[in-house]
Amino acid sequence: MPSVDVVDKKGSKVSTIELSEAVFGAEVNESVVHAAVVAYLANQRQGTKGTKTRAEVRGGGAKPWRQKGTGRARQGSRRAPHWTGGGVVFAPKSRDFSVKLNKKVKRIALKSVLSQKVLDKKIVVIDDLSMTEIKTKQMQEIINSLKLRSALMVFETKLDDGSRNAVISARNIPTVKTAGVNTINVYDILKYDAFVVTKSAVKSIEEVYA
Repeated sequence: MPSVDVVDKKGSKVSTIELSEAVFGAEVNESVVHAAVVAYLANQRQGTKGTKTRAEVRGGGAKPWRQKGTGRARQGSRRAPHWTGGGVVFAPKSRDFSVKLNKKVKRIALKSVLSQKVLDKKIVVIDDLSMTEIKTKQMQEIINSLKLRSALMVFETKLDDGSRNAVISARNIPTVKTAGVNTINVYDILKYDAFVVTKSAVKSIEEVYA
């Protein structure tokens, strides 16, 4: 059963916590993690782009000029792709890019990346992240004290006032993203260097994803 140190806002060790073997000590399945990342990125695409083919462009029913005798190249329609305002040859169309993954696959992928964070010693368990006021400067001082380059900060799903202040304080820091226990995903865990989680949120993660 893996164990990590619990630190305070200044980065000082205050205790040790035992992590669930089922969630933070699982076997890392790279193929499943890859599938989860591909699905996440595909599902971010809106698929709303669209241009018109020559069949959809308005006008162009009449031949621009007669076939012979003008000295110019023959033309059949102003809707042809080489005309200004003409249709697009292989026009991109709106489509659904969404990819579905089974819940079991998502769970395996999440356990894999969490376990990898533990192996890489990139998980930081902090006893409390609540703040008495909304202050970006104070949140930046916490980040500096923990010596983090970039971090995904995970809180309980239901935020109290102190945690809500911390979430708002982190909004303007480009290297930090906040998430609830129920909104963490494989892509964000991999994207950010450190996985920072409150002590209470660790238990919630183990309960939800075990």
